[in-house]
Amino acid sequence: MRQALCILVLSLTAGAAGAAPADELYTLVAERLSLMRDVAAFKWLNDRPVEDTAREQVVVDAAVAEALNRGLRPKAAEAFFREQIEAAKDIQRFWFEAWQAGVGPETAPDLVAAVRPRLLGLGDQIIAGLGRPIAHDPAAFERLVATEGLGAERLAALYDALRQVVRFDSRFAQIQATGTLRVGTTGDYAPFSYESDQATVAADGSADPAGWAETLKGADVDLARDLAEALDVTLVFVRTSWPTLSEDLQAGRFDVAMSGVSRTLDRARIGHLSVPYYVGGKMPIARCEDRRRFSSLADIDQPDVRVIVNPGGTNERFVDEQLEQAEKVLHPDNRTIFSALLEGKADVMVTDSIEVALQARRNPGLCGTMGRTLTYQEKAYFMPADAELARFVDTWLSLRLGDGSVNRALEAHLD
Repeated sequence: MRQALCILVLSLTAGAAGAAPADELYTLVAERLSLMRDVAAFKWLNDRPVEDTAREQVVVDAAVAEALNRGLRPKAAEAFFREQIEAAKDIQRFWFEAWQAGVGPETAPDLVAAVRPRLLGLGDQIIAGLGRPIAHDPAAFERLVATEGLGAERLAALYDALRQVVRFDSRFAQIQATGTLRVGTTGDYAPFSYESDQATVAADGSADPAGWAETLKGADVDLARDLAEALDVTLVFVRTSWPTLSEDLQAGRFDVAMSGVSRTLDRARIGHLSVPYYVGGKMPIARCEDRRRFSSLADIDQPDVRVIVNPGGTNERFVDEQLEQAEKVLHPDNRTIFSALLEGKADVMVTDSIEVALQARRNPGLCGTMGRTLTYQEKAYFMPADAELARFVDTWLSLRLGDGSVNRALEAHLD
């Protein structure tokens, strides 16, 4: 047995690529703990205490949020992260005591610039490893994770906390167990989801940044509240964007996207799109004095025509696929794109027919330029390919379509 464990350790040092999933995870935990001597040295030389409860809470909160994104049970995940922090502090205290009794370090890598980025990277890798099926092995854990300064009791507690971390059986089970529905929305697409005023948004797009969710309005915002009530859970809005919508869904940052999302085959490949709740299509909109100038797609596709577009969604895709000669003008903020059109920064925009109707009402200087749509389009709710969640959302939405709730929500935000 000892010979086999030695062979295992040698294979891991040669490269983790061929190692078993559990061994890869254990090696990551060990690598993170091995950095605690550098952390201790920096704190020793800069007269800082081992314990930093405020920083510890930041680390735990971020780790638990990412664990939830990956479908891990948050209470067990938090217990493991806290046990990992306690193990790290034990090692730091060990070195403090050793240096107090002898000679301390002369130099140390910078904690913020050098060590912390490595710790954060390893933390992300550990969370990713926890999200995979793991066949735990206490002997391998002890051999691989044992670190100078880490006592046997703490090592055993760390292993016990690690093996308690498991995934939810499904996203629907996660929503029910946590009592929280996370709805991804862009907040830039009236009448589906838009902001009533400007709000400060967290740079990382974190869930419900202070003051942002309270500014949200729109048919999908109202229907998201209704869906959360139907599930009997708390609603949390998560900011997403059109360029990152699919990526955010796949990363588990929200449970359902409700933001006037178009049903596309590309999106259907990576998740479930609900039954459609609105049918429309793409139409051009321009300043009213130019409406006769752009009465056909051929009129728009001319070298001297500037077509403004918000990046990352179906509007940009339409322009890329249908227009060859016109100049594409990218405008990243969908909330101000119609003002830019009015100000003459572009000549025309092609967007969804419902948005054309709404913006023409709100901005008397803008007019739709065609009496028909250029495409066929359906709006739906976008979620992971989770059978239970898909079944519930589709049933709920079918009932709300039948009783007129969806139409009433749309009409309420078309003024």
